[in-house]
Amino acid sequence: PGRVFSNIVLADEINRATPKTQSALLEAMAEGTVTAAGETRKLPQPFLVLATQNPLEMECTYPLPEAQLDRFLFKIQVDFPSEDDLMAILDRTTGTHSATVSPVLDGPRLLEMRKLVRAIPVTQSLTRYVVRMLRATHPDDGRAPDLVKRYVRFGGSPRGAQSVLLAARIRAALAGRAPSIEDVKAVALPALRHRVILNFEGEAEGIAVDSCIEQVLENTPKD
Repeated sequence: PGRVFSNIVLADEINRATPKTQSALLEAMAEGTVTAAGETRKLPQPFLVLATQNPLEMECTYPLPEAQLDRFLFKIQVDFPSEDDLMAILDRTTGTHSATVSPVLDGPRLLEMRKLVRAIPVTQSLTRYVVRMLRATHPDDGRAPDLVKRYVRFGGSPRGAQSVLLAARIRAALAGRAPSIEDVKAVALPALRHRVILNFEGEAEGIAVDSCIEQVLENTPKD
């Protein structure tokens, strides 16, 4: 069947994959299936894709289409390692250290946890806040702040609102409490930064998508 038939798939420097490969991965992420030679096969569940991108080297790369970016729950920006982190990296990779990995849960247990998260109740006011926040990432929305109106071409998709609300539920569950606006604000950047697309002016002036989302959060009413 191939390597993609796994519970966890790591795509290292995914923007080096050809458009045809990216298209095949999009089907896997969107539909949970793989189609080859006219036959469609279902992927095992749970199915998770983790991917990296090199932000410095862009030769021989293919930008991911918006539809595929939209399938990722989070886009996490990894800062350059601190001094202590670099020390740990060198200790683990230049000596005799050998990592030992032990499983902490299996697939069925993870699926149970997914169901549990989706069952966590949220208030209508919190859901409405997420909706208003997402709509405000669109430049033609009445609540859109100045940065969005000037520099954003496309705002977040409905799947972005789903990601924000699910991630807020997870964050609240880890803390043992009900989801709140603080949870939404904490997950909004990683959940939306790859779904908000700048226009040409925004890219030319080096505007950060995070700045646009932060202004949205500052201006979205709580009730």
